[in-house]
Amino acid sequence: MKRNNLFYTVQAAMIAAIYVVLTLLAASFNLANGAIQVRISEALTILPYFTPAAIPGVTIGCLLSNIITGCALPDIIFGTFATLIGAVGTRMLRKNRWLCALPPVISNTIIVPLVLRYAYNIPGALWFLMLTVGIGEIISCIIFGEVLLTALLPFRERLFGTEENGMEESSGNPGISPSHT
Repeated sequence: MKRNNLFYTVQAAMIAAIYVVLTLLAASFNLANGAIQVRISEALTILPYFTPAAIPGVTIGCLLSNIITGCALPDIIFGTFATLIGAVGTRMLRKNRWLCALPPVISNTIIVPLVLRYAYNIPGALWFLMLTVGIGEIISCIIFGEVLLTALLPFRERLFGTEENGMEESSGNPGISPSHT
């Protein structure tokens, strides 16, 4: 396996693992699933701003989290799909820092309430489910996501490599600058 393919795979795997851990943390407070949810792990949907490896990372992390937390099959499928759409949208809007957190909010606000209604028979108006899920996504993706983005910006090259190949061009080691070798 080429070095930058390995770097990409390791990034995706690490992001997936962190997503699962953060979802399990939210689940311990009963916030990972249901009509009222603040899935802290959704803040990671901001990571495609830095690297395309975050797209499979958050998608696989969401899939595993939905399986581990015992979600219904439609939730496993469509909830994961909502996260995938959001991550791809974030990557597409990476040139605009302030808009890139919106796609996961929008995709989850539209898809997840439908899953809640039809897979779990959660009562209530669809608009109310959209409101509660949307508020949770705003907290996770926009507030926590922007805090994460701000915290990672100074370290973007060391953590994520260069945009072109997923690695630092000036060194043979991914994410490590020559002055630190």
